Amino acid sequence: MDLFDKKKGEKRGQGFNILSNDSTDGHGGYGAGVLNLNNVTPLFIDVEEGEAFVDMGALHARSSVEKGIKFLNEKDQVPNGKPYWLVWVTTDAKNGGAAYVGVTACELTVDREIRRGYKSLPEHVNNMDKSLKGRIIVSQMDDKSKGILKEYLKSFDEGMWERSDDQLKEDLDA
Repeated sequence: MDLFDKKKGEKRGQGFNILSNDSTDGHGGYGAGVLNLNNVTPLFIDVEEGEAFVDMGALHARSSVEKGIKFLNEKDQVPNGKPYWLVWVTTDAKNGGAAYVGVTACELTVDREIRRGYKSLPEHVNNMDKSLKGRIIVSQMDDKSKGILKEYLKSFDEGMWERSDDQLKEDLDA
């Protein structure tokens, strides 16, 4: 896997946010009920390049893929868009160590030439929430992208992969 963006020469991220401390410690006071994004990591699958990379900017829709692009709600308005998957990966303690507990994928396309792209913002927000809640939603991905995702997750940490739910493994094998 190439960690450098071939076009810009920038190093791409590869780490996950793993098992951060709970700032509320269960006390229920200030900060209780606030959405905690410490254990979620945005992972992009570049379908054409066959690679996966982490870009934390996606938490605020400011990833390298999204910068400078006006996103439209209709996929057919961007017929030459390059396909990507934004995968929300949530980690947590499970079976004696860290594991991938929530993994949800969202489609997007980008046409840099016309500076337009397609994505469904409600889907991206809802899938991030579902990942945080421990859901696995990857069945809509194409087989090539599933393979890229599976290999990335396994190669990042074999132990995390082994401790993850069988549903994730089955859905990425399908």
